Amino acid sequence: MRPILFAILGIAALTLAGCGNTANGLKRDGQDTSRALDNASNRVLSQNGK
Repeated sequence: MRPILFAILGIAALTLAGCGNTANGLKRDGQDTSRALDNASNRVLSQNGK
């Protein structure tokens, strides 16, 4: 019974770690996208003033 419990706990730990990595990746992607959109908007607005 104990080996099965350890296996389940190990799989749960790996799954949670994978979810954490995915959440961090999504957060980073969102921040990068936001910066890119800000930069693009600033370029477009600065070109309209010229």
